[in-house]
Amino acid sequence: MTELIITEKPSSARKVADALADGKINQKKNKQCSYFEFTHDKKPIIVTSAVGHLYGLVEDKKNGWSYPVFDIKWQESYKGDKGLKYVKDYIDTIEMLAKKADEFTIACDYDVEGEVIGLNVIRFSCKQKDANRMKFSTLTKPDLVEAYEQKMKHLDWGQAHAGETRHKLDWFYGINLSRALTSSVKAAGSFKVMSIGRVQGPALKLLVDREKEIAAFKPEPYWMIRLLGDYQKQPVEAWHEKDKIFDKKEVERILKNVHGKKEAIIKEVKRTQREQAPPTPFDLTTLQSESYNQFKITPKETLEIAQSLYLAGVISYPRTSSQQLDTKLGFKKILNDLAKQEAYKSLSAELLKLPQLKPNNGKKTDPAHPAIYPTGLMPSELRLRDQKIYDLIVRRFLATFAQPAVRETMEALLDVNTEIFIAKGTRTIVENWHRFYKPYIKLEEVSLPNMKENEKVAVNEIKKVDKETQPPSRFNQASIIKELEKRNLGTKATRADILDRLFQRGYVEGVQITVSKLGIETVDILEKHAPTIVDEKLTADFEEDMDKIREGKENEEHVLEKAIKFLTGLLADFKKKEKQVGEDILKSLQATRNEQNYIGKCPCCEGTLMIKRGKFGFFIACDRYPECKITFKLPATGLVKGTGKICEQCTYPLVLVIRKRQRPQEVCLNQNCPTRISKEEQKEITKIESGKIEKTCPKCGKPMVVRRSLYGQFVGCSGYPACKQIEKFESSGKEEKEEKKEDKREVAGKQKEWRGEKTVAKDPEVES
Repeated sequence: MTELIITEKPSSARKVADALADGKINQKKNKQCSYFEFTHDKKPIIVTSAVGHLYGLVEDKKNGWSYPVFDIKWQESYKGDKGLKYVKDYIDTIEMLAKKADEFTIACDYDVEGEVIGLNVIRFSCKQKDANRMKFSTLTKPDLVEAYEQKMKHLDWGQAHAGETRHKLDWFYGINLSRALTSSVKAAGSFKVMSIGRVQGPALKLLVDREKEIAAFKPEPYWMIRLLGDYQKQPVEAWHEKDKIFDKKEVERILKNVHGKKEAIIKEVKRTQREQAPPTPFDLTTLQSESYNQFKITPKETLEIAQSLYLAGVISYPRTSSQQLDTKLGFKKILNDLAKQEAYKSLSAELLKLPQLKPNNGKKTDPAHPAIYPTGLMPSELRLRDQKIYDLIVRRFLATFAQPAVRETMEALLDVNTEIFIAKGTRTIVENWHRFYKPYIKLEEVSLPNMKENEKVAVNEIKKVDKETQPPSRFNQASIIKELEKRNLGTKATRADILDRLFQRGYVEGVQITVSKLGIETVDILEKHAPTIVDEKLTADFEEDMDKIREGKENEEHVLEKAIKFLTGLLADFKKKEKQVGEDILKSLQATRNEQNYIGKCPCCEGTLMIKRGKFGFFIACDRYPECKITFKLPATGLVKGTGKICEQCTYPLVLVIRKRQRPQEVCLNQNCPTRISKEEQKEITKIESGKIEKTCPKCGKPMVVRRSLYGQFVGCSGYPACKQIEKFESSGKEEKEEKKEDKREVAGKQKEWRGEKTVAKDPEVES
């Protein structure tokens, strides 16, 4: 009896084999796909893997851009995407190995998506109706062995049906609604591929509603009255007890009453202490939120990093909604293992002395997985960002076991001619869990002098402070993920992708998320012609239906029938007004394009600089061409946007350059601007251009010349484009080498610290 175990990814296949093998593992390869043969308890086992989703939903009989369409089927993903050719090797390997097997076990990630991957592999690649199911939350040997020994005799059919329903619902909505919008543009005489989805629409509307709130907000002036004084030579700041005062006459009355007063009587001093509970363990949403707040790492990248840490075996499964850790996880063993890493040695040892290890569990649960926690295995060779996320997870885990912190609030009431001013300060008097979560604990510490009742505070000044009410805050990438979860839009695993798609489509932009004109008008058009597309209640109801399917309380076919009935009616009505919708979209697209392509005023005439597209790519030019022929080349890679600012040195417009994995950079369009050239570089440029320094191309031997681009100045071959050799100036090259050396020292230092080696260099962003 040979057993075939199938995992979700190649790296997890290796870990399953390492965990279960009694002796030697025989690794074999079929094309690009590896598989492992070994014995466990004298039983022959083969372990191989999928590579994510091997099958995707497609239209059964393709008929152009027609809609609605509900006749769909599962198909090998490589057949519809040339970039997925490698998937065929995995399918072929599984089919080959399935012929040798008598028993089948799915060991994909234990969640809805993992269940769908396993279901499709079993029924299409293995030609089986069911399989065993391993359930685990970490890729450590003890967990994998236990998962194998306690494996279920069937797939988790609740998860499988819920996952398949979600895929079909998303396909029905995404394809049909996107085709309807695209067809409407076509009916208006143009062509533009449009996109909207089941969750994408309500998520965008949520952001648009906030944008409209901000735009409609009218600030209202108000005043606060501040007292600055001294108590025994220590500064004191206090504010009038009425706080925000909207009546200017009342402000004038108070100021008149306290005018010329040099002393305040301390009427009352109140001190209160409270215990501040430690944080709850991380679920995915709170990890994404904290990661963004601490490091500005986006939710999508945080999930990718957490997934890689999970596959490396150093943290538990990250796609979880749980904020609870069970004692069965073996907290003592994890802490003993963490103590082997120098960074966590003393903190772990301190927790191990406690009579009981009890985490401060939160309310949220997940039937499949516990909260995110470190396994205790020592990481190695992590990138700087991966190290940050790992450190954040470990310190959060440690903090949940620590004692509550104690915070003291002191409040002093100061009487100035019957007007009461309040001085208030809060400080930490017993750190406890704060020490475990440093440097990620961010609390304001304000200490007041040790004031006593009936004593006096010398008044230096009492003044009004002009203020005005503020509009609602914009969402950032952390707060919008929380809001989507609160409204039950999307899932823990999909929310970051939904947000990322809104950015990619040009609907939203910025760190504090602003909605583009295209985003606002797309929602306006949908609300006018098909409001249910952006109705969050409908989407949330479907999410509840899928939870019921998972629990066995709802039928998959019933939910899909309900969706088909709704979409059929909606799209029939939409078709009647296709042309009108298309015309509205085209107007919006043109306005958005003008807004996005605007750079600033032309420095040579009264025209406007705009981003344009030519035969050789994008460039910036004046809209008064051919009268004004000024142009600026744009790089082939990266995104360039206007900032609305001008350079203080030369008054040319400043643009924002966005490149992958680099911080956005503001640069002046003027390639000869003094802000773009260092003194050392200018000296070198002068020498090269005057012939004092001669450089030849190491590739073709032609002279090297100074060239200029939006990213700066460089030395390039005069034989371009036949020869594309480029070099940086020697001065800038030296600086860059030093920066890279410093980065490497920081990474190496942190890794040594985790391995328990002595080190001096540490990552300041993690350790400070």
